[in-house]
Amino acid sequence: MKNNQNADMLKDIDALLFDLDGTLVDSMWIWSDIDIAYLNRYNVTLPDNMQMQIEGMSFTETAVFFKEKFAIPDDIETIKRDWNMMAWEKYTKEVPMKPGAVEFLKYACEKGLKMGIATSNSVELVKQIAKVHGLNDFFSVIKTSCEAAKGKPAPDIYLLVANALNAEPERCLVFEDIVPGIIAGKSAGMKVCGVEDAYSAPTRDEKIRLADYYIYHYDEILRVT
Repeated sequence: MKNNQNADMLKDIDALLFDLDGTLVDSMWIWSDIDIAYLNRYNVTLPDNMQMQIEGMSFTETAVFFKEKFAIPDDIETIKRDWNMMAWEKYTKEVPMKPGAVEFLKYACEKGLKMGIATSNSVELVKQIAKVHGLNDFFSVIKTSCEAAKGKPAPDIYLLVANALNAEPERCLVFEDIVPGIIAGKSAGMKVCGVEDAYSAPTRDEKIRLADYYIYHYDEILRVT
């Protein structure tokens, strides 16, 4: 963990705010497959850097981006519906929690910490993954970037969740797996813990530099608290 600060991570913290994909659940791998299959419908090859271009965008912002960049004839709501349908079974049957995440959530509940989810995913998929893994037992607030004025790296979604939790930003700790999300948390005036994920491994050094803390597994926190 960054700077051996693990023991102090939860000090003076009232609320924990989590991104979902790549942070709480191991799901980032499915989206390249979905993007490839979706664009194949229109005889378009997925650009190599596409994931980096859309990183942090809300579900709606991503749909707008695809429609404009690839001249998709369908309207925005149809694009989002198609993506939801393509991802539904994978989120239901193939997407696991990140190692140690459930144990850490249980620990946080025992400590009386407030917890919320701030995700760029669709509300439909978030509700499904929450149902599959029992996340509603831990989180009193779940918000998507589509409910905020701007997606990450803007701070809007994290400020929205903090407000719903009645928590001051400076007493919130954000868990994030991507650079735009880390920037969003820091811009909101919160502490941020970067989370290791295979998808964002190429930007690991930047994540470590930007975040206050960094973990490879959630049990790193449990070992020192």
